[in-house]
Amino acid sequence: MAADTATSKQNLVILGGSYAGLSTAHYLLKHVVPQLPGKEGYQVILISASSEAMCRPACPRALISDDMFPQDKLFVSIPAQFEQYSKDTFKFIHGTVTSLDHQDRCVTVSVKDGDTEKINCHAIVIATGASTASPLLGLNRDSETLRANWNEFRAALPTAKHIVIAGGGPAGVETAGELGEYLNGRAGWFHSKLENPKVAITLVTADSKILPILRPALATKAEKLLNKVGVTVIKKSRVTKVSPPGAGAGAEDALTANTTVTLEDGKVLQADLYIPATGMTYNSSFVDASLLTDYGRVETDPGTLRVVNGGALIYAIGDVGSHARPAVHNILNTVPILCANMKRDLLLAVQQDASVGEDRHFKEDTRETQLVPVGRSKGVGAFMGFRQPGIMVWLIKGRDYWLWTTGGLWSGKHWAKES
Repeated sequence: MAADTATSKQNLVILGGSYAGLSTAHYLLKHVVPQLPGKEGYQVILISASSEAMCRPACPRALISDDMFPQDKLFVSIPAQFEQYSKDTFKFIHGTVTSLDHQDRCVTVSVKDGDTEKINCHAIVIATGASTASPLLGLNRDSETLRANWNEFRAALPTAKHIVIAGGGPAGVETAGELGEYLNGRAGWFHSKLENPKVAITLVTADSKILPILRPALATKAEKLLNKVGVTVIKKSRVTKVSPPGAGAGAEDALTANTTVTLEDGKVLQADLYIPATGMTYNSSFVDASLLTDYGRVETDPGTLRVVNGGALIYAIGDVGSHARPAVHNILNTVPILCANMKRDLLLAVQQDASVGEDRHFKEDTRETQLVPVGRSKGVGAFMGFRQPGIMVWLIKGRDYWLWTTGGLWSGKHWAKES
């Protein structure tokens, strides 16, 4: 049954309930809506397919066991994070956006109870992110589904003798490192590799090195660290076929199926568990194709975060937008800029004068920045072009995969001050 949301409010609608969506909602509620004329006439609506937010970077370790992280910190209720605001200014909708009409500025949502709801929007922020190839490595649907996938994987793990992971980026390397150390331990100080690991783990990458964003010396160090936990790296070889089709990618009965993995050079690997960690699918199927790039990202002005050709008061932020490389630090740097430009646009809609100021512009920092844990205590990385020692990689990310930062983001404390 379809319902049309009727309200006298001006709806500022945010699509997506992860880093970008929650941060934008908090920032608007704290620093934009209170400064608008007739502020009581505005309402922030957050729409998310999951009622819980979670620390997605922690998945490579969290998928092994619930004991790896405190679950009440790994997963948090989204509605609970917004109880601090008046019910007149914020609304949460648990559902999936199925269509966006950018010309009339409205969205259609399939809500959790099965109904369909149409919402008229004054402004729209697309923050739906991206889905991972493996349903073990991200909140592709909702938290219940992710937990169920982890439980299925954990049940199959004790009998696995060979695990194949496709993808040499951070997700693949981190997953291989976590599983390697958990299942095999780590080779001693004077050994370059772990001999006769209990579980063979093979990491396959099409690139000439793993971790393509990092310099070769750091990629080489990461490969050596993987060798010490029983991981073998195959480079310059792409996975061309898996059997059964959809193995490891969430196909029915195939998440933990025994898998035949065929590489482009004809080599065949037999895997008890197969984990595809290759790239992402951007969550933009509900967006008109005229607003998308060839890769499925929402075409976004790299400076202002407005959607190109989207019309007035439509923005994109986070992984789904084309403005920057998908990375949490890019999300955090863009939130204040998007919200400042939205405030300017909202003010211009009611007062046509120069007092609203000029646009703010985002400029991506393209210096080498990436931290990659390899197991519980090791890792490689660089920050703003400077190589980081392993102890710093562990201290900043490796000890809990950023879980120390998410509490402030989910609650909005991170955005207490306007910036």
